[in-house]
Amino acid sequence: MPRRDLADAAVIVTGAAGGLGLAVAQRFARSGARVALLDIDTARLGDAAATIPGCLPVTCDLTDPGDCEEAIAEVTERFGGVDVLVNNAGLTHRSAFAETDPAVIRKVMEVNYLGSVNITKAALASITGRRGAIVVVTSVAGFAPVLGRTGYAGAKHALHGFFSTLRTEVRGSGVDVTIVSPTFVSTDMQTRALGGDGAVTDHPQSRVGRQVDPAHVADRIYRATERRRRWVTVGLVGHVARVVMPVAPVLYERLMARSLRSELDR
Repeated sequence: MPRRDLADAAVIVTGAAGGLGLAVAQRFARSGARVALLDIDTARLGDAAATIPGCLPVTCDLTDPGDCEEAIAEVTERFGGVDVLVNNAGLTHRSAFAETDPAVIRKVMEVNYLGSVNITKAALASITGRRGAIVVVTSVAGFAPVLGRTGYAGAKHALHGFFSTLRTEVRGSGVDVTIVSPTFVSTDMQTRALGGDGAVTDHPQSRVGRQVDPAHVADRIYRATERRRRWVTVGLVGHVARVVMPVAPVLYERLMARSLRSELDR
């Protein structure tokens, strides 16, 4: 299958006010794409937009389907439609489930899962009409357990199920669906992680392996979109998890729990 030509493509990136989302938007823009940056944080969005000449910043609450429809209408008016949608926006928590308010789980699910569903629903007709591409940034937590992040892992697992099923529904339409699963990425997302009570936690993050540079992940996302890949794992820990989980899940769970046990220390 020929590579997708992304020069002059109309690309939407969610959660684009900073971190990985901004790195992804910058990567597509460097290759000549016309980029729309979606984020709920208007102030940070303005700062991010200043780094990409000609981009379209759009304030959007992804948990509101109406907001998503309005955002797609604004992008369509400016760019004529949507060629690529990168579902990147996310929220995490770090807390044992027994000590987590159900409202925290709900909020994480609404942002990570339903936010992606809402904006994809709003953009799908345009993407299908232009034989475009849908990309979703999940995580190693989308196919393997991660201690202290039940809500986050649940949302990421849901994204895997949703987008792999959507891929089967759009097969034959010319639309590609790419699932990207990075390991721990070096962004400020963890500084905004919620604790069990719903407030931003000051508990130090624990992780497995080295953090991955967001520019590297952004480049992998760009190349996966260009090459019409189905699933891409980024980072050594992710590759290990994909190999070990199917054949030795108990071993993987023990190793992961040992590495992240400080998440549950208080």
